[in-house]
Amino acid sequence: MSGLLALLDDVAGIAKVAAASVDDVAAQALKAGSKAAGAVIDDAAVTPKYVQGFAPKRELPIVWKITKGSFKNKLLFLLPAALLLSEFAPWMIAPLLLLGGAYLCFEGAEKIAHVLFPHEKHDEKQTDKEEDLAHLEEEKAKGAIKTDFILSAEIMTITLSAIPPTNIWMQTAILAAVAIGITVIVYGAVALIVKADDVGLFMAKNGRLGVTRSLGRGIVRVMPKFLKLLMIVGTAAMLWVGGSIIVHSLEVMGYGWLGHHIHDWAYAVGHMVPAAYVGFMEWCAKAVMDGILGLAIGFVLIPVVSKIIMPIWSAVSDKQAAH
Repeated sequence: MSGLLALLDDVAGIAKVAAASVDDVAAQALKAGSKAAGAVIDDAAVTPKYVQGFAPKRELPIVWKITKGSFKNKLLFLLPAALLLSEFAPWMIAPLLLLGGAYLCFEGAEKIAHVLFPHEKHDEKQTDKEEDLAHLEEEKAKGAIKTDFILSAEIMTITLSAIPPTNIWMQTAILAAVAIGITVIVYGAVALIVKADDVGLFMAKNGRLGVTRSLGRGIVRVMPKFLKLLMIVGTAAMLWVGGSIIVHSLEVMGYGWLGHHIHDWAYAVGHMVPAAYVGFMEWCAKAVMDGILGLAIGFVLIPVVSKIIMPIWSAVSDKQAAH
């Protein structure tokens, strides 16, 4: 009997440790995942454009196809790569974060540049052939998955850098939790966004109550503005997070002068207001300065990417395609 009680006590102890580990994984995943806010918001803001122009019945299948690609990107490719990086080359995390932050700055600045200096848009050739539409759908999904890979790589690298020193199993669990959680949140939100206007239209036409029909019409009217707001928020988040990642990465690499200056300036601005608002004002000042830095870096990178990197990339891609 005493042996059974001892066994039960051991099982209870193991269960407590397991529960504590699960709680720890969840807490660390939430904390680490929050660091990737800019990339997450941008992912949610960018993806809806890939289903534009398709019949409503094809929107959710396309989103699901992109979602599966995102799971594959994160869990099969990026998670093992992140673990190998952490185990054998942790010194590479800061430089990779620096590159990722620069990419976010470039993306954000490019979107602003397109608004300030719009280019002439060329209409895509329309077709009603089923096979051509299927090919176009496949190409759009592939394009979205490629974009997701870049953003997912940034998310996983940011997450890895935010995980405190621990064993490889805890790292694996936290990275997997962040990968699954963020993918579900992002593409669940995308599915709701792309179908919201259809739901609103259905409510406006078929609602039994006047308030239901009014709500449906309101959704139809609001969604274009909401998508525009989401794009603006995503762009601001990219510049802010990109700038802050660059500052933090430079500090880790031993170049902390910029971070110290931003901290001192934010401290000075924060203490211009009553004591109750000092912390909030410091955070806002730092976020604004990080965003301005991100915008400046992004504008510098636009000609570098368009005049140097992209032509080289296109030449290499064309050469590989020829072989």
